[in-house]
Amino acid sequence: MRTLLLCVLTLVHISLTAQTTVSGRVLDHNETPIMGVNIYLSGTYDGTATNEAGIFSFNTNVTGMQTLIASSISYETFSKTADVTTFTNITIKLRDDVNTLDAVTVNAGTFKAGDNAKVTALKPLDIVTTAGALGDFVGALQTLPGTSNVAEDGRLFVRGGDAEETQIFVDGMRVFTPYSPSANNIPARGRLSPFLFKGITFSTGGYSAEYGQALSSVLLLNSINEPQEEKTEISLMTVGVGLGNTQKWKKSALSINTNYINLAPYQHLYPDNNEWHKPVESFGGEAVYRYRFQNEGLLKVYGAYSASNFELTQADINEVNGVRFGLKNNNLYINSSYQDFLEKEWSFSSGVSFANDQTDITLNSSNITDIENSAHLKIALQKYFSSRYKLNFGAEYFITDFKENYRDNTVNTSYTFNNNLLASFVETDVFFSKRLATKIGLRAEYSSLLQEFNLSPRVSLAYKSGENAQFSLAYGEFFQNPKNGYLIYNADFTAEKTSHYIANYQYVKNKQIFRAEAYYKDYGNLVKYNTEFALPSSIFNNNGNGFAKGLDLFWRDNKTIKNTEYWMSYSFLDTERNYQNYPNTATPNFASKHNASLVVKRWVEKWKSQIGFSYNFASGRTYTDPNKGGFLLEKAKSFNSLNVNYAYLIDQQKILYLSVSNVLGTKNINGYQYTDQPNTNGIFERRTITPAADRFFFVGFFWTISKNKNDNQLDNL
Repeated sequence: MRTLLLCVLTLVHISLTAQTTVSGRVLDHNETPIMGVNIYLSGTYDGTATNEAGIFSFNTNVTGMQTLIASSISYETFSKTADVTTFTNITIKLRDDVNTLDAVTVNAGTFKAGDNAKVTALKPLDIVTTAGALGDFVGALQTLPGTSNVAEDGRLFVRGGDAEETQIFVDGMRVFTPYSPSANNIPARGRLSPFLFKGITFSTGGYSAEYGQALSSVLLLNSINEPQEEKTEISLMTVGVGLGNTQKWKKSALSINTNYINLAPYQHLYPDNNEWHKPVESFGGEAVYRYRFQNEGLLKVYGAYSASNFELTQADINEVNGVRFGLKNNNLYINSSYQDFLEKEWSFSSGVSFANDQTDITLNSSNITDIENSAHLKIALQKYFSSRYKLNFGAEYFITDFKENYRDNTVNTSYTFNNNLLASFVETDVFFSKRLATKIGLRAEYSSLLQEFNLSPRVSLAYKSGENAQFSLAYGEFFQNPKNGYLIYNADFTAEKTSHYIANYQYVKNKQIFRAEAYYKDYGNLVKYNTEFALPSSIFNNNGNGFAKGLDLFWRDNKTIKNTEYWMSYSFLDTERNYQNYPNTATPNFASKHNASLVVKRWVEKWKSQIGFSYNFASGRTYTDPNKGGFLLEKAKSFNSLNVNYAYLIDQQKILYLSVSNVLGTKNINGYQYTDQPNTNGIFERRTITPAADRFFFVGFFWTISKNKNDNQLDNL
C-alpha cells in the first residue's frame, strides 16, 4: 500500500512539474486593457479569455516551440512563435483592424456608391429615379455638388472645367465617346444604360494615379458581375420602344437590350421652337456576356452599337432663313475585362476597349465627316501585403486615329492625326491605424504625337476625428492632351495641366451623410488661338492659364422621414480663365457661381406608387454684350427648374411611369446671340437663346416577365 501511494504521488509531482503557466496582459495602442480577448495556443485546446483588467492565465502541458494567438473583433490578430516557457507575464498590444466598418476611408474629392461602398452618396438606382434626369446618368450626377448646370449642353462640367476635362471609364476601361451627338442648344445624352452598373465612383478632383488624361474629373462605372435571374423586359414609351432579355447558365450569363427611339410623334403633339425636317430617330443595341472560370476568374465582354440621325433648321440672327443642320452618327463600342485572384494575396486585372465613331454633319452647304478609331489596353496588379498596406501598379496604352473631311462648294480637304500614349502607374494605400490612412501614387505618361513625357504625383491623407466624422486632404497634378479639334490642325503643343488642392470633411451616421469640401485648382499650358473658332489658319500656343476655387456642400437623409429619402447639394464656384480665343482673363460662359439641387423621393404604400421631384438652381452665366464693351462681363438670368415623376405599380411586374421636366414652365435663358454688324443706330441687335421646349413630357409602360413574380423595372425608371 505504501508503495502504491508513493507511485501516485510521484506521478502527480511529475505532472505538475511538466505544466507551464501562460499568462500576461492585453492592451490597445493607448495602453487601455482589452476585455474578452481570446487567448490560446495554436493547435491545442489550451486557452482562455482576458478579464476586465485585460489579464489572462492558463496552464498547458505542451512543450517546446508553440504559437500564441490573441484575437478579438475590431483588432488585428496577434501571433507569436517561441518556446512556451517564455509566455509568462507577457504584454500583448493589439492594433486596430483597419478593415472594420468604422475605419477611416480615403475619399477627398470622391463620391462612391454601390454594394461595397462604406458611404452611399448616390446609388445606381438614383440615376434612374431622379426626377428630371430622364434615365440619363449625367442628369442624375448633376444633382451632386461640384457640377455646373449647362442645360443646353447636357454633359458633365465639373469645378470650373469644361466637359472635355471629365473622362468616363467602364470596369477601368476608357469610354471614348460617352455622349450621343446633338445640335446647338439641344442637350446631349449619355450613351450608357444605367441599369448595367452596380457601383459608381465620381471623383470631382484629386483622383487616383490609375487614371489620367482628365484635368477635372473621372467617372468610374463598375458593371454587374452576375445577373440575379433570367427575365424579359418590355418598354412602351411616348418616344419609342425597348426590349431586353437575360439568360443564365451555370458559369455564364448573357444580357441583350435593344431600343428604338423616334421623336416624330412627340414633336407632332408638342412642337418646339426648331423647324424639324427629320426628327431624331435612333436605334441602339447592347449585349453583356459574363463567364466565371473554375479558378474564379471573371471575364466580361460588353458591346454596344447605336445609330442616330436628324435634320432641322435653327434660328440665327445673322441668317434670314436660319441655319440648316443635319447629323448622322454610327457608334460601335466594345469593352472586355478580366479579373482574377492569384496566390499569396495577389490579384490581376486587364482589359481592352475599342470605339469606332463616325459622324456626318451637314451645315448649310458644307459637309463634315469625322471618323475616330480609338483603343485602350490595360494591365494592373494588386498586392495585399496586410490590412495596413496595399500596392497597386500597372501600365496602359491608348491609341487614337482621328480624321476629318471638310467639303463645300469650293473646298475639299482632310485633316488627320494619330496619337499613341503610353502610361504607367504605381499607388499604395497605407493604414497607420483605424484613424489615419494615406494613398500615395505616381503616374507617368508619354505622348508620341506631342513627344512629351510627364510625371503626375498624387497623394491623399485621411484622419478619422470621431466615431462618425473624418477629415481628408488631397493633392495631385494632372495632364491632358489638347482636344481633337485642335490636334487635327496642329501638333506643336504641350499637354494642358492643372494642380488640385482639396480639403474635405465628412460625417456619416445611420443613413445620413454630410460632406463639405473646399478646393483650389491651378491651370497652366491651356490652348489659345487667334481666330473666332479653331481653324487650319489659326495660330496656336500653350500660353493659356486659369484657376478655379470653391466650396461644395452635400446632405443626404434616408432616415428622418419614413419611406422618404432626399438630398441637397450646394456649390460655390469662383473661376477665371485665359484660353481659346479669350482676349483677357474672364469667367467662362459655362460656369455658374452658385449651383443648388434638392431631390426628394417618397414611396406611398397605400397608392403602390413612388413620387419624386427635383429642383435645380444655377445663377446666371456670363456673356459678352458688344453694345457695352468688355468681354464676358454681363450675366444672364438664373436657371430654375422643378421636375416631377410618378411611378404606379399596376401589379408587381407592370409599371406605369410619368414624368414632367420643368413642370412650372419657367422661361429659362441659355444665353444671347448678337448680330455680326450694328444697325443704322450703331446698336448690335440680339435674340434670346431659350431651350427648344419649356417642358418635356414622358409616359411609359414597363413590363417584366420572370419566374420571380416580384421583379419589376422600378429600379430602371
